[in-house]
Amino acid sequence: MPPSEQLTTGVDTVLSRMRALAATLPARDGVAVFNRVYLAVTQEVDRQLDAGRFADPRAASTLDVRFAERYLAAVDAAGSDRRPPACWRPLFQWRRHPGVRPLQFALAGINAHIGHDLALAVVDACQALGCEPGELEDEFDRVGDLLIALEEHIREELMPGPDLLQIADPLTHLLGAWSLERAREATWAAARALWALRGLPDVAQGFTDRLDAAVGFASRMLLTPLAD
Repeated sequence: MPPSEQLTTGVDTVLSRMRALAATLPARDGVAVFNRVYLAVTQEVDRQLDAGRFADPRAASTLDVRFAERYLAAVDAAGSDRRPPACWRPLFQWRRHPGVRPLQFALAGINAHIGHDLALAVVDACQALGCEPGELEDEFDRVGDLLIALEEHIREELMPGPDLLQIADPLTHLLGAWSLERAREATWAAARALWALRGLPDVAQGFTDRLDAAVGFASRMLLTPLAD
């Protein structure tokens, strides 16, 4: 198989799994809301890979696939009555609550995926590629830029109308308390720390567990029901 086809095969596989998941879930389901967002991101990464817009397509494809696989593994765990990572549990537990708004589901999923999964995916990709995290920084930044652009889009698409979004609306305060840019910066620091700790597996696992728990707590706050 030519190298260019090898690059797209892994991305196509995760895209197929996300599309299949979308076909099985009710539109209002919280996981379905996040899945639509993430599918759009992955499709854009695929388009940019095809257009040659990544300086290192192999690195970008590897990072993108390892990143997506962690989300899909969490979905598989929840679907087979196994415990997904703590960062994902709030979304699976509250996915059908009528008082949680679609924008909250989207942001909680992004928080779990960026805050926890992306750091581990950087380490996964470095191990697969035989490189250091610094060598993936450009790809990390480009994927992060795509997420930021998409976050702006989904805020516009899922934001309630101006009659609902008043200064006293709790959603206004939730949106102001969480930042994708800050989450991305923290994730890059966590990825570098995990890479530095790779020779100390017990310490690395403890760091990962605390990261998972902290991100899960933030996701739970993002999913605070705002209506009965």
